[in-house]
Amino acid sequence: MSAMKPHDIADQAVALGGDGTLAIVSVESQADVRWANSMLTTNGERTTTTLTVVSTAPVAGGTAVGSATGPVRSDVDLETLVQQAKASAREGEAASDAAPLITGGSPADWTDDVATTSGAAFAEFALNLGHVFGNGRAQAVEHFGYAEHDVTTTFLASSTGLRRRHTQPTARVEATGKSHNRTRSSWAGRAGQHPDSFDLQAIEAELSQGLHWQGRQIDLEPGRHDTILSPSAISDLLIYMHWTSSARDAADGRSVFSKANGKTRVGESLSEAPLTLSSDPHHGQLACDPFVHAAYSSSFSSPFDAGLELSATNWILDGQLEHLITTRQTAQETSAAVTPPIDNLTLTHGQGSGQAVDLISRSDHCLLVTCLWYIRDVDPRTLLLTGLTRDGVYLIEKGEVVGSVGNFRFNASPVDVLASITDASETVVTLPREWADYFTRASMPAVAVEGFNLSTRSDAL
Repeated sequence: MSAMKPHDIADQAVALGGDGTLAIVSVESQADVRWANSMLTTNGERTTTTLTVVSTAPVAGGTAVGSATGPVRSDVDLETLVQQAKASAREGEAASDAAPLITGGSPADWTDDVATTSGAAFAEFALNLGHVFGNGRAQAVEHFGYAEHDVTTTFLASSTGLRRRHTQPTARVEATGKSHNRTRSSWAGRAGQHPDSFDLQAIEAELSQGLHWQGRQIDLEPGRHDTILSPSAISDLLIYMHWTSSARDAADGRSVFSKANGKTRVGESLSEAPLTLSSDPHHGQLACDPFVHAAYSSSFSSPFDAGLELSATNWILDGQLEHLITTRQTAQETSAAVTPPIDNLTLTHGQGSGQAVDLISRSDHCLLVTCLWYIRDVDPRTLLLTGLTRDGVYLIEKGEVVGSVGNFRFNASPVDVLASITDASETVVTLPREWADYFTRASMPAVAVEGFNLSTRSDAL
């Protein structure tokens, strides 16, 4: 089994499963480095191969579907997963999304070796990090953080002859600087495809700027304040909104995008600002899986759609809600286009200009929120979210940051935030702090928002 290639695992699983079988093989190669107190602490490399088998079976009323997922270390593992998936399907109920599996052939690279990463990917990064540590010691600043590089290759095979393959490189770095006996703390994060793309000097400057701004503490009462949300902060809010934008849930009256009588808000204006929220699997810096490889049925996905080609989609166009997430089944039921989820998200403002610093310079009196943390929903019907600000909320007066106002708990709906945007910078690739474990491919502007609700004080740094 050790010599079996990932494509062989997929092919063999389909052959063992027979008609109505899907196999999804994921080979994930990871490397990382971590640091604390301005010293490297750990680093590691690992590669895992995981197989998901999806089986279908005729049952009373239609076709049932079952699945099983696990690591593959031997032929026994493979055979066990196939049998578990088949047993699950035989014992299941008729699936409402049942449909013929998508057909197709094999790509030219189906049998090619998979790409991997290793600690060598961090050679230049670690060298530059050493310079950051040295600068920090000279300024009595302690540095903490980690960086990861992940190369995941996904193989999709079906009993209908379909074969698809995609290799996804992902890199991210999260860094925190602490000073003055750790009473000041600032954060910076970046996302990309390789650690060499990260400018550690720029990250160090961003951390130093935040620590400097925190030198003056200003008392500010909680309440609604005009606020600039950084690209990271607005991405965390909009990713959560995107994750709740199922057409099925909206038609069933369970989401902020619901209307009466089984209707949805598609076609409604969500903002007077020229905002476009989109996803594109072929976006250069944010390129991602170009086909569906869902293994489970939900309001967002269907294994019967596995292999479906993904294309650029505008979720919001010039402020108007254009599409919600659909499977082929929910698209038919809601008379909507087939628009499956895509693993990236971009917000643009038609009149956005400059960088975040330029948005600050043209603001008379407002706050700057750099990042969000511990986001949870309060009311799914309105998509009211709550969470905390972290590592810096700053007061802006006449175009300049004049000090820090501490941290707060916020209560806000991303849909209301979109309706309250009055200005924006240009769009840049950013790292969502809260959701970076699950979603790293985001591109957002900094946005000026009227009346952002900072409801209570927080003791978080």
